[in-house]
Amino acid sequence: MAGIGDLGKKAQRLLNDPKVQDALKSEKAEGVSDRILGGVAGAVDKATGGKHSEQIDKARNAADRKLGNQ
Repeated sequence: MAGIGDLGKKAQRLLNDPKVQDALKSEKAEGVSDRILGGVAGAVDKATGGKHSEQIDKARNAADRKLGNQ
């Protein structure tokens, strides 16, 4: 049975693979991250009654800059 350390090493090797890096930086991945972030931001905005829309937008944009490629 593989230990957690072994799984971590395998995950790191996978993330360092150039094909995986290309996939993570693709337009498709950008679209997926935009949809997820938009959905989460919308849900949080709705849950707070729109009282924190500006802060939610700032957090969404900051997350997009970290995750996205645009």
